[in-house]
Amino acid sequence: MTPVFIHYFLKIFFIFTPFFVVSVFASLTKDLGDGEKNRIANKVTIAVMVSSFVIFLAGETIFQLFSITLDAFRIGAGAVLFLSALSMINGRADVSANHGQDIAVVPLAMPITVGPGVIGVLMVIGAELDTPQERVSVALALFCAVLAVGLLLRLSNRARFLNRPHTQVILTKVTGLFVSAIAAQIFFTGVKNFMA
Repeated sequence: MTPVFIHYFLKIFFIFTPFFVVSVFASLTKDLGDGEKNRIANKVTIAVMVSSFVIFLAGETIFQLFSITLDAFRIGAGAVLFLSALSMINGRADVSANHGQDIAVVPLAMPITVGPGVIGVLMVIGAELDTPQERVSVALALFCAVLAVGLLLRLSNRARFLNRPHTQVILTKVTGLFVSAIAAQIFFTGVKNFMA
């Protein structure tokens, strides 16, 4: 595994806020059987995979289409991601769903897993890569990060400690801290380049 792969795998994995996603998944599926939970987990994984790759691959085209600079988008994406991180740290993340409908795509895949902050970061990552080798490494990292989130969803049925309220609160807050650091790095990189 290359350093580029490892760096982007960890970065993308944490911006997906996996432990928050698992806690929401456990809450929304608590009355369902294991088979139905696994079906929803698989559907969430596929939906996240498709939407993430569309955003990742189309980012540069979208920037050109709307005449948006990469650094301006870094600032906006960093700010949105930081607000999402604060809501996790403060325990105010808004989670709502219509239990009469399929919850896999909405709200679990979007906007809980692939929210505004994730969309912004994936667009920035896709636009800032210079070589085909980097794009392949990051695409593989994105693929593996989505699979890791999907695996966590499937394992959440067996790892009962993940469903405990105190465990969910701790993991969500820790994830929020990591995400806030990533958001700050993206934001200040944009500001630095914008002011240069």
